[in-house]
Amino acid sequence: MNQESKSSSSGMGLGSVLFVVFLVLKLTDHIDWSWWWVTSPLWISALLGVLVLLLVLLFQFIHDRKQERKHLAYMKRWEKSKKTSKKNK
Repeated sequence: MNQESKSSSSGMGLGSVLFVVFLVLKLTDHIDWSWWWVTSPLWISALLGVLVLLLVLLFQFIHDRKQERKHLAYMKRWEKSKKTSKKNK
């Protein structure tokens, strides 16, 4: 019998685990941190996600510009060769 095992990870990430640990420590008075630091694993993770997204968009924009320049250069060469071929006829 052929059995396919499908596993999907829907567990908590590192930021979520750290947040829960910090939250429990704060609520049980084991740490006297500001709430900003207790919630920092959440917003630092979100900021890193946004940063990665912005970097991907930036690299995509740069790649698209390079492709556009290549296409324009090709079109200019094609038009130039088209004009010279008409002159030769």
